[in-house]
Amino acid sequence: APPDGWRATLWAGRYPRIPDRRLDPGDWLAGYSATYVQRDVRQVLNITDLDAFTTFVRLAAARTGQELNLSALGADAGVSHNTARAWVSVLEASFVLFRVPRWHRNLRKRSVKAPKLHLTDSGLACHLLGIRTAEQLSLHPLRGAVFESWVAAEVLKARLHAGLRADLYHLREDRGVELDLVAETGDRVYGVEVKSGATLAPDFFRHLLAFPDQTKARVPHLRPIPRLVYGGDRHEIRAGVEVVPWADLPAVAW
Repeated sequence: APPDGWRATLWAGRYPRIPDRRLDPGDWLAGYSATYVQRDVRQVLNITDLDAFTTFVRLAAARTGQELNLSALGADAGVSHNTARAWVSVLEASFVLFRVPRWHRNLRKRSVKAPKLHLTDSGLACHLLGIRTAEQLSLHPLRGAVFESWVAAEVLKARLHAGLRADLYHLREDRGVELDLVAETGDRVYGVEVKSGATLAPDFFRHLLAFPDQTKARVPHLRPIPRLVYGGDRHEIRAGVEVVPWADLPAVAW
């Protein structure tokens, strides 16, 4: 795959009907958003204010790949914290978005730390962000966030299809390591950094190189495996880190 090929893939999204029927992604996603997201999901909660809900969904899309602050999201959409929480829950139950908690061996601390929010489908994310072509995605300030959410969704789907629990987290230590994804499988724990750039750079590896020692010190029974998923096309091992091109992601075991 060409190094910049991910833009076309992400803009079109992963809904099967688009390639199956050879539909225009922009047209189909506009219709999907209008009928399913704005009408069907809204009816689940009996939401009467369509404008507020539509605004809320778009504001949620603008936070894809970021830590979720329900109070700030609700305030921006003009709804209460409780309403924002209910609307995020129904969007999650409808597979429009999903949340990735912070990784912590203490389950109580896990639950109180801010989760990351990800749109489940990158094509829908692009539509809600007003990105109408793959070329527009190349220039959009949220292209890295959309790429990260796409990777998170692909890893989530791979794990669920393999019969595994989701067990997907993100890592942000106080004054320590930050990683976009952490996935636990048995005695293994994958630490994943996601970069949309097509050219490998030293700073891509900074947190990944620190991940094994920190993990062994805190949870010695787990075997840390650092991975970099990026927008290029070279699959290699570099400094003990598995470098995975975006196009190879479906073939990687988690």
